[in-house]
Amino acid sequence: MLEGQIRKAISGFYYVENDGKLVQCRGRGVFRKRGVHPLVGDFVTYVPDGDNDATVTVVHERKNELVRPPISNVDQALLVFSIVEPDFSAHLLDRFLVVIESFGVRPVICLTKIDIASDKMIEVAKKAAAYYEKIGYQVLSTFIDDETLPERLKPILKAKTTVLAGQSGVGKSTLLNTVLPSLGLKTGVISEALGRGKHTTRHVELLEVAEGLVADTPGFSSLEMEHIEKERLSRYFIEMDEASDMCKFRGCLHLNEPKCEIKKQVETGEIAQHRYENYLYFLQEITDRKPRYEKHD
Repeated sequence: MLEGQIRKAISGFYYVENDGKLVQCRGRGVFRKRGVHPLVGDFVTYVPDGDNDATVTVVHERKNELVRPPISNVDQALLVFSIVEPDFSAHLLDRFLVVIESFGVRPVICLTKIDIASDKMIEVAKKAAAYYEKIGYQVLSTFIDDETLPERLKPILKAKTTVLAGQSGVGKSTLLNTVLPSLGLKTGVISEALGRGKHTTRHVELLEVAEGLVADTPGFSSLEMEHIEKERLSRYFIEMDEASDMCKFRGCLHLNEPKCEIKKQVETGEIAQHRYENYLYFLQEITDRKPRYEKHD
């Protein structure tokens, strides 16, 4: 029996990396009956069947897993947000941050297309970036021909498994090609009519980039909050997480409860108004969702 990591999955085959080589594997027949679904990123045990093929027999315990893209054992998400085309949206960024935090994945924010944005757009993005840096997030900014980006990005990617996330058309593939031109990843063309990019990748694959692994996927497309309970939502707003421990009432939802520390910090400006408003929006979304299991007469 041998061990390795699934680096690619296509059409029922799993390609397991072991000592620099990829071994083509299939899953055990009982996996489906037992509800076991190997994912890219899984560390597995496999048994060679012959000269070319092997069978994955054991999927090791995961530290986390994402649904879309289907990948496991992710260390961080590089959130790529353009300042223009499409325009920067703090609301969408907060949604990404909350969902990614809820999976136990570290977010890193990267703002792109500074060189084609207006002064007003740049000012809005800079103000937002300053706040996210203040509360503890790492923020990178770049323009299309940024020669310093590879050296700034390599230490972030080193020894980490990273998934790229963000709207289509913000420059995710361009970003990776800048760091490692030999990848030659396809770059999306923005549809002017729709204001969004076209998907350019169809399967999940972990690529070796800057001494780390980066998922080349259609992007982090699942932004639903079905797995998040309203009582835990504020825990995924990192500046609210610490403040919520100082609320008078345990389980405070930070709405109308007395002596709510989060509301106090919003009033003093320690917590940004837009972050609190987005919290309220997401809280209402979670409150309004239908129960997962409904009884029928």
